[in-house]
Amino acid sequence: MVGAVVPTIFYFQKPKTILMKYTISLALIMLLAVGSIFAKDKDRVSKHSTVKGPNISITYGQPSKKGRLIFGESKDNALQPYGEVWRAGADEATEITLAKDCLFGGRQLKAGTYTMFIIPNKNEWTIILNSVLKQWGAFGYDKVKEKNVIETKVPVKHLDNVVETFTISVKDNGFQMEWEQASVFVPVKPFN
Repeated sequence: MVGAVVPTIFYFQKPKTILMKYTISLALIMLLAVGSIFAKDKDRVSKHSTVKGPNISITYGQPSKKGRLIFGESKDNALQPYGEVWRAGADEATEITLAKDCLFGGRQLKAGTYTMFIIPNKNEWTIILNSVLKQWGAFGYDKVKEKNVIETKVPVKHLDNVVETFTISVKDNGFQMEWEQASVFVPVKPFN
């Protein structure tokens, strides 16, 4: 009996009305499908980039300065306080892949993919590679810090110009990170 009611309802509707209902239903289904494709990026707030060299690949979020003080003494006056662990970008923690065993900041390191954290200070940054992948920010760093693989310190070069967007660039002998008026170079030398 229920089956007989449905055709009767459609029978009394104009063909344009039926077509419009089907079109609207199809449009809603398509919107849901497209939305689910982009759902994984819903928490991202910054542009993301992957930079590559012959032996290094780095994937990171690129936050912008937007008039804020980035590095400073405390959270009251800066986005990233000196001496506190930072995800080296925005959103997900930065991941670095090394294709070959290498000297990373002068220390031996096996090829592989690592999460990269930074502890910025005014005159040097501590670069930390951790074996736990797919971390969101540095919020859970204290729970995984026993999985640190390497820590190395690199000097900060103070720039005259302001770098608006956090940028990592891969060079032949390492990689450069710049933001605000800070620039650091991390030497990476693959074993032959």
